[in-house]
Amino acid sequence: MARELGYRSRAAFKLLQLNKRYGLLKRGDVVVDLGAAPGGWLQVARRKVGEEGFVLGVDILPIRPLPYENVLTLVADIREEQTVSLILQSLPRKADVVLSDASPQISGVWEVDHFSSVELCRCVLRICERVLRAGGNALIKIFQGEEFDSFFSEFSKKFDFVKVSKPEASRRRSAEIYLVGKGYNLWQT
Repeated sequence: MARELGYRSRAAFKLLQLNKRYGLLKRGDVVVDLGAAPGGWLQVARRKVGEEGFVLGVDILPIRPLPYENVLTLVADIREEQTVSLILQSLPRKADVVLSDASPQISGVWEVDHFSSVELCRCVLRICERVLRAGGNALIKIFQGEEFDSFFSEFSKKFDFVKVSKPEASRRRSAEIYLVGKGYNLWQT
């Protein structure tokens, strides 16, 4: 179905469903998509922000360019400090929304994969602290496990509204869930 509708991945439906439920993206927004390859979320974000907005995709893998002047991609590792500088240099202003569907390299060892997922989420949260405007929104994928409550507590302190959500487009067996944060509290960082 994703191919039929022109999306690069079925993950696009997850963002469409979560955005419909929580209203994260709007016309004119500046959006940073972390872990953006192959670009399905970039396509959804660009459609929502329109020509007035700006979308930046960041991934350790190259992303095939999208045919829009207001969509830019960077090959960078979100775990590295210099990536924040690259993001800030690429944005027209602070971001209204930070998205992350980033997934660690899956090892098949559940505990390792969970801890790797939480590490990526902490990197995303650190990036939010530098690039997200006060009052902005965030959406972060995380794998469920023993470190979830600890990370959720960190995340919750930074937003006025927080929710844990699993879109219908996620596979039922999947341990992935999404953290929704609205109303970023800049003074809480």
